[in-house]
Amino acid sequence: MDHDHQAHKGCYSNPIFKWIFVGFLLVAGYFLIMEHRAHLAGVLGVLPFLLLLACPLIHLFMHHGHGHHGENPSQKDDRGEQK
Repeated sequence: MDHDHQAHKGCYSNPIFKWIFVGFLLVAGYFLIMEHRAHLAGVLGVLPFLLLLACPLIHLFMHHGHGHHGENPSQKDDRGEQK
């Protein structure tokens, strides 16, 4: 069976649907922000401090696999085990 690919695209590829969906997201985002302004003001006030407090944790977890603790990475095989 030879199906026409253009006929089966559906309504999600229609540019009008995309603009309606973007408009819906903008309206929903506006009301979400307006209704939760008090909560956002509290979070935005402490956000810089939370980012600063997260830095040590980020370094702890991001630098975990660098081969520290006296290991020589050239002595490992393909599976990461010592030879």
